[in-house]
Amino acid sequence: MEIISANYIISSPTYKDCPPPDKSEYAFIGRSNVGKSSLINMLTNKKGLAKISATPGKTQLINHFDIVSSDKKKWYLVDLPGYGYATVSQKARNNWGNMIESYIRKRENLVSLFVLIDSRHEPQPIDIEFINWLGEWQIPFSIVFTKTDKNKPAATIRNTGAFLTELSVKWEELPRHFLTSAVTKQGRTEMLDYIKGLNQSKSGR
Repeated sequence: MEIISANYIISSPTYKDCPPPDKSEYAFIGRSNVGKSSLINMLTNKKGLAKISATPGKTQLINHFDIVSSDKKKWYLVDLPGYGYATVSQKARNNWGNMIESYIRKRENLVSLFVLIDSRHEPQPIDIEFINWLGEWQIPFSIVFTKTDKNKPAATIRNTGAFLTELSVKWEELPRHFLTSAVTKQGRTEMLDYIKGLNQSKSGR
């Protein structure tokens, strides 16, 4: 599958302000500076679609993009605020946390969440905790390991393997995962084909 067009629609402060839930929706989330904007731009093949910032935590709203793909489907791609070490006040972090949780748990047309994990690092407690919350909330999701081009292959295998091993402590069945790079476009075809399959299953085809 390829993306034919991708256009920014709106940035919303709460899930109640989001566009009407009339299309399938796929949302992307991860720690600050995980490479989320770069991944979205790579997937859509549209440089500058999602704004890339050198300042972690710059994305503070729920950003919707209107997508038309080669499988003749129309759907929403959503860029969610990052979580983690953004240099903002505790009150702001709490507000973002409430906004993210409300969106994830109440957005009725959310088909799947893509949780981005930086493949350069060993498992981080905040990522494990967030994924365990998704399990408790019964939210469909997959894991996207980013920035594999910045690793030696052995380091990528070691870090991603350690992360999945850490998850297996509480998870009987591990979620689907992808290895990606916004630079080499590794994982692009696999992720788009995965979305294609979900689009087809939602339409009953």
